[in-house]
Amino acid sequence: MKTTLQLLLAGFFTLSAFGEFRTWTRSDGKTADLELISVADADGEKTGEFKMRDGRKVKLKASVLSEDDAKLLEEWQPEAEAAAADSGPESAFDKILDGNLVKLSGKSLKSFRELKKPAKYYMFYYTASWCGPCQKFTPSLVEFYNEKKSDAFEVILISSDRDEDSMEKYARDKQMPWPHLKLSKVEKFRKEFNHPGSGIPNLVLCDIEGKLIKTSYEGDKYVGPTSVMEHLETLLTE
Repeated sequence: MKTTLQLLLAGFFTLSAFGEFRTWTRSDGKTADLELISVADADGEKTGEFKMRDGRKVKLKASVLSEDDAKLLEEWQPEAEAAAADSGPESAFDKILDGNLVKLSGKSLKSFRELKKPAKYYMFYYTASWCGPCQKFTPSLVEFYNEKKSDAFEVILISSDRDEDSMEKYARDKQMPWPHLKLSKVEKFRKEFNHPGSGIPNLVLCDIEGKLIKTSYEGDKYVGPTSVMEHLETLLTE
């Protein structure tokens, strides 16, 4: 007869979720979205304590995980230590961005806590999957990011999509390489920073102190996101 723990282990690897939990893969290929809380040495190998979506906790040894995830378990650091290792400067956006980002990993948006804070600029991309002009512009921004990305700047997507599935599909279809703010935090972000512009696509370029440098609007006139992208390119060459 299976124990309660064995039933949990058999069952939770069929779960999937969108949010803060990372997808972990077992050696038999089954996956689950779990939050790693702590790592300890037990019986000569690393053992992780994980939290499930319903709050229950389980422990898994590195030997029952896939090779890649076993390596992650070996290299895991507590959040406080990981944050201390981040050499990026503080910014006006840290409070809302920290712990609230997701990024495309394979075919899904996964929790992203490894952001290296930019030295000079944030460029916020206000966009949505249902927006035709956004669909047309986004490949240009992807190309720019892949060619020009450096420690000087980071792009953060601020979605106007109505649900997480649409946001995820948009990221996957366009192979977006930058982090996204979680959909649940978008309204708070908009209220706190009140960036200009009511239409999308809209790029908003700021320094790390939050000062506006350039947006897709000049007063009430919409000049488009390409001008902002080009302005950042000029700044990067100075």
